[in-house]
Amino acid sequence: MVRGLAKEYPGPGGVPFRAVDGISFETRAGGIFGLLGPNGAGKTTALRMLSTLISPTAGTAWVGGANIQSEARKVRGRIGFLTGSTGLYPRLTAREVVIYFARMYGMGGREASRRVDLLFEQLDITPYQKKRCGELSTGMSQKVSIARAIVHDPPVLILDEPTTGLDVLASRHIVDFILQSRDAGKCILFSTHIMSEAERLCDEIAIVHHGQIIGNGTVDDLRRETGETKVEDVFLALLERSDRRAEVPTP
Repeated sequence: MVRGLAKEYPGPGGVPFRAVDGISFETRAGGIFGLLGPNGAGKTTALRMLSTLISPTAGTAWVGGANIQSEARKVRGRIGFLTGSTGLYPRLTAREVVIYFARMYGMGGREASRRVDLLFEQLDITPYQKKRCGELSTGMSQKVSIARAIVHDPPVLILDEPTTGLDVLASRHIVDFILQSRDAGKCILFSTHIMSEAERLCDEIAIVHHGQIIGNGTVDDLRRETGETKVEDVFLALLERSDRRAEVPTP
């Protein structure tokens, strides 16, 4: 549950810039919630606050039942967070990296090995598990990064553009994995620029523009609201409406 979450940074001339401006929404177990928006809309900043990497300027949120400010350690144990900066050790093999993070989460050797076997099978990594991470393709590296992020089997997955830059086959594997995770009862929050992904995956979406949520609901809800059929057209209609409202002078 997210309530009034905001993040300010210093701006030109000492005027603060609000990257995220008081957003609120709720997600649920066994559901996929998508954050959509143009570059710079505030999606990644919002996800970084929810993962406790940065602190909010205002508002708060509860992730996996724990507060992101007063219970940050609990939040970190209950989420799997994938971002564009999720790194892999290039000299270690794919399996060695994920086993390493499993042990960091307190798993014993046998438990870690079983968990990695399962994840590598689900993500189709097994044939590449002995290859050094520095030699993996972009798509395979992304799969290993996902395995690294969720090796502790968290109830909440926060995925920041998980398929960006991937080919069709690699994207399909990750999309299928997200659906499997939803069916297993996970709560999934992810951002994407790919409208077809949002339409296929999301039970509910929020469209973010200039740090604010300008549309929130199921795809069908937003279709009815805008009168558009395609998700891309729904997205553009909401952005255009928001920009028109911003141009109207305040009396």
